[in-house]
Amino acid sequence: MSDATPVPLSPARLVSFRFHGELAAFLAPARRDRSFEVRCAADSSLKHVIEALGVPHTEVGRVLVDGRPAPLERRLCPGERVSVHPHAARCGKPCPSPPPRLIADAHLGGLARLLRLAGFDTLYDNHIEDATLVATAVRERRVVLTRDRELLKRRDVAEGCFVHALEPARQAVEILRRLGLAGHARPFSRCLECNAALHEVSPAAVVQRLPPAVRARHTHFSACAGCGRVYWEGSHWQRLHARIDALLAQARAAPQDEATD
Repeated sequence: MSDATPVPLSPARLVSFRFHGELAAFLAPARRDRSFEVRCAADSSLKHVIEALGVPHTEVGRVLVDGRPAPLERRLCPGERVSVHPHAARCGKPCPSPPPRLIADAHLGGLARLLRLAGFDTLYDNHIEDATLVATAVRERRVVLTRDRELLKRRDVAEGCFVHALEPARQAVEILRRLGLAGHARPFSRCLECNAALHEVSPAAVVQRLPPAVRARHTHFSACAGCGRVYWEGSHWQRLHARIDALLAQARAAPQDEATD
């Protein structure tokens, strides 16, 4: 049967769906901002149909079936009306302590660096395979950050965020808002290169590893517990501090009607 041949739909197997907010971006254009009917198999679950339509389960915040809350495991019945809503961005509302640990996929290096700069435990390896990333997320209970919707559809991914923005600064604001992280920020507490914690060290402990100009001008230093990298409050530090302060301020503010690129 060719794609052009219409397939008759049995009314007894039709379920009505409507996706709200940013979830519409995952759908085919003809299905956005409107209700539409889907022919479902007799044993179809909400999760199965929602993901078949293009929306990862990690992006679903609330599902109503005929106006009543329903879990993703619920089986569908003919004639039901399903309303699917995204997670509400927390913005200024902080997430419960401690903040979640994160893992970014191989294409989100800029985002990972900014989240580390803000003090959040964010794993990143630009050569990591998807299977390894998922296994690490499961083992260490990390939230997966990615622009790959198929990665988020994997059964083992319990928590994840699809990153809509394309530019790292906007990506950082998006994730800080969604997860309510801004109130937990501890800038310059993690190594930008390896993600390990930083700790204060005396000048004497690192003097042999510092350029002469730095030794002459600075007295406060931090060192990475993982790779040994040394940090000090130079002009680059000041620029980074101004940048992360601006991103945190944006994340705490109510989101505006701005494009995501």
